[in-house]
Order: sequence, then structure tokens, then C-alpha cells
Amino acid sequence: MGGISLLSRDTDITKNIRMIEFLKSELLTTVASLYHNLLKGTKVGQGVIQDILANLVLVTYLLGKRLGVSYSMIDSRILEKIRIGMLEEHEAEKWYGDLTDLGEYMKLKKG
Repeated sequence: MGGISLLSRDTDITKNIRMIEFLKSELLTTVASLYHNLLKGTKVGQGVIQDILANLVLVTYLLGKRLGVSYSMIDSRILEKIRIGMLEEHEAEKWYGDLTDLGEYMKLKKG
């Protein structure tokens, strides 16, 4: 009886490892796709870039979950990085106010 539980646990661990490897590969492939499409410049439509960026976020959340990091923890860390970036006057904030915009968006989404 204990062997069945052990076998099931081993299968779950193996599935989790395979999923992590798949997601890592998906992440790299998506980043490569982003670079490739940005090289094309204006020939690439906004929809293509939006799909690629959305996939990066999606894969990042899924990989985090497989690594034991909750979605809410990822969101909390993003908010923390936004706050630090604002304090340290990150270029995106200094030049465009992007961190302020993103922080407001994240807070509205959360609420």
C-alpha cells in the first residue's frame, strides 16, 4: 500500500520537473521571439508584440507556481520593485514615469 503512494509521489515530482523544464524552454523561446520580432521593426504589428509580452507574463507566473511561489507573492514583489525603482529613480521612472503608472495600475487591478 505504501508503494502506491510512493509511486504516485514520484510521478508527481517527475511531472513537476518536466513542467518546469517545459516552462523554462517556453520562456527562452518567447524571449527569443520578442528579440526576433523587434528586429523586424515596424513590419511587426502591435498584436504580435502584445501576444509575446502576454506570453512572457503568463509563463513567468506559471513557472513561479511550479517553483512554489504564489501569484500574489509575485505581485507583491513586483510592487516592491516598483517602489524601490521609484526611490532609486530608475530611468523608466525618471524619463517617463512608467513605474508610477504601473504601480497605480497594479493597485487598481488588486483592489
